[in-house]
Amino acid sequence: MFNRNVIICFILLALQMGYPGAQDNVAITIYNQNLGLVKEIREIEFKKGAQKLVFTEIPSRIEPRSVHFRSLDNKDMIILEQNYEYDLVGTSKLLEKYIDHEISLNTNKDKHFDGRLLSADNNSILLASPGGNLFSINREEILNLEFPSLPEGLITKPTLVWELQSSSGGKGKVEVSYLTEGINWSADYVGVVDRDDRGLGLEAWVTITNNSGGSYHDATLKLVAGDINRVVERRLDRGMDYSAAQEKTAMPDMFQEETFFEYHLYTLSRPSDIKENEIKQISLFAPADVKVQKLFIYEPNLNAEKVMSKLEFKNSTEEGLGMPLPEGVVRVYKEDREGALQFVGEDRIKHTPRDEKVRLFLGYAFDLTAERVRKNYNRLSNDKTESTYQIKLRNHKDEQVEVLIVENFYGDWFIRESTHQWDKKEAFKAETVVTIPPKGETIIEYTILNQN
Repeated sequence: MFNRNVIICFILLALQMGYPGAQDNVAITIYNQNLGLVKEIREIEFKKGAQKLVFTEIPSRIEPRSVHFRSLDNKDMIILEQNYEYDLVGTSKLLEKYIDHEISLNTNKDKHFDGRLLSADNNSILLASPGGNLFSINREEILNLEFPSLPEGLITKPTLVWELQSSSGGKGKVEVSYLTEGINWSADYVGVVDRDDRGLGLEAWVTITNNSGGSYHDATLKLVAGDINRVVERRLDRGMDYSAAQEKTAMPDMFQEETFFEYHLYTLSRPSDIKENEIKQISLFAPADVKVQKLFIYEPNLNAEKVMSKLEFKNSTEEGLGMPLPEGVVRVYKEDREGALQFVGEDRIKHTPRDEKVRLFLGYAFDLTAERVRKNYNRLSNDKTESTYQIKLRNHKDEQVEVLIVENFYGDWFIRESTHQWDKKEAFKAETVVTIPPKGETIIEYTILNQN
């Protein structure tokens, strides 16, 4: 719908403003909070005196107030102004700018119209001919629109513009850094538990989702694991909507981890391309064989009829790991009799330092059933009560199992009598471990005193 005059006008405008060369060196640091820090270096031609410098290869979700610009070679350069322009050219925008100006159009009915644009909406365009006649043209009938020139201020993509002042000229490099929203990373783990449920083959992937409205080619990639504080501000929502293409690539070169401030920093040892609207996966560390323990846990306050199945391991060198684990989802598989991997459950882990324990809740044990009832209740006074509970655990397996029972209480409490020994773990939590014989049942009874 644009004629050649508009295109030529835009090219001349770009040359006049001084567009720099392509990105020479790009580095991007991605955070867990839908945020990226981009740093790039470009070579430009400095002019003596005042000049405009324009960067167009920037993401559309850039945070303009985070932009930092400096010259690496020209120490005499002074920044007078810094502007972020996002009034993007488009048919609707051009029609808006050309109200009360002359345009031309052709329809699919072989009709040509010249006239002054009076109004334009999604359904029709209203023109006034030089002779004073009014024409309302259906938008669906329009084949093309012709505009004499590109209105001032319209651009084809988001643009950063600087007004610079320099006492010398010549080529030099400048560095620009800025924050952008719309780019995020997370850790995804894949574990294969062995036949005896005592070992876990664990792999980790970094999943990068780029919806920032820009691409980063041959970039140095860093990832920050941790929760940084950000100030929440009201921003203009430009209605971004993306459909992501997926790319999964296992790389021989892994990330190097280091402690950074109060976070952990992971640096990829090779450059990488991060394309717009892409989901990319890169191996975080080499597969590890981790010692695990299967746990059966019954917590009646969460589910009074089912026993949870969990895997526990310690994130230590002795147990096969020993590196900071970023937050992410762990998906666990196991081989069946034919050697085919079957999915057995998944859980999300938090940022986990070295030497901390990890428990993965994978699901509920099919062959273990539970039942909890309150057999007796007495109000001893206005603020004191006595309750007797009974828990029945049944084991339909051919092997003996141990179940950890976790009870949560309220107020001031005291277990007056019980068939099993309880361990007070926290102010409102007690635990006991019971053994259930093969194809058998274990009954636990206890009486608790509560005072509000």
